[in-house]
Amino acid sequence: MEKHKVVIVGSGPAGYTAAIYAARANMSPVMVMGMEPGGQLMQTNDVENYPGYPEGIMGPEMMEDFKKQAERFGTDIQHGLVTKVDFSKRPFTLTIDDEREMLAESVILSTGATAKYLGLPSEQRLMGMGVSACATCDGFFYRGKEVALVGAGDSACEEALYLSNLCTTVHMIIRRDEMRASKIMQERVLKTENIKIYWNTETDEVLGEKDVTGVRVVNNKTQEKQDIAIHGFFVAIGHKPNSDFLVDWLDLDEAGYVITKPGSTKTKIEGVFACGDLQDSIYRQAVTAAGTGCMAALDAERFISEQE
Repeated sequence: MEKHKVVIVGSGPAGYTAAIYAARANMSPVMVMGMEPGGQLMQTNDVENYPGYPEGIMGPEMMEDFKKQAERFGTDIQHGLVTKVDFSKRPFTLTIDDEREMLAESVILSTGATAKYLGLPSEQRLMGMGVSACATCDGFFYRGKEVALVGAGDSACEEALYLSNLCTTVHMIIRRDEMRASKIMQERVLKTENIKIYWNTETDEVLGEKDVTGVRVVNNKTQEKQDIAIHGFFVAIGHKPNSDFLVDWLDLDEAGYVITKPGSTKTKIEGVFACGDLQDSIYRQAVTAAGTGCMAALDAERFISEQE
């Protein structure tokens, strides 16, 4: 059975950055890419807020750059999905695709989180063409335009407020007659003049052929339908961390995010580190994910040095 100093589980900005740092530290890292190589950025058209790309870059192209840089320093990048782990003793055992196993002296977890969507065919068809799950990432493209946002929690309120500073009108679609957000966040939204709230309302269809041109909503009490002209459609109903395979081993918060020790990427098991959106429920940006990927590689390097 193959054995490695460090195995990185998952790709994306966090995983690739961890691989770059680990490879440059002569740790000969192996990366198991996962089901969605490159992570959420593979569904992002234009990335304009990552330093070093003054003209912006397509998400998939950016992830290909990250991948090439990791490979340049010797990272062994493998296709496959880690379906099971055994952290009971070192070296740790990782099972890939329920078939093969590998051993690791240390493990960096960077499996990310998956944005929740409504599941509408029109929503999926227009993904990246006006449909987004990240106002901070994509709101800039809709300056001076009208947008819609679905959600009623604190994150949805934060995104609505962020968009209200950029857009002429934010149409906020809420399926109940109340918000789940904290009182202070609700008050801020309700006091913002260019946020228009639609209570007891659900999305029936996102409109548009090549780009979003509108949204059809339905009042779930009267069944009355209404078309709203918009350019951007934002979904803010939460994220699901890709942590199901870790439930029996690590401490997770109530939403499923891996809990790390403050100021580090260390988990409760020595030699196991978590970075990126897998442990970040607040920022969820490519640049912050990359930063924690760097931290995880440095933490792993120190751990391995201490063991040796």
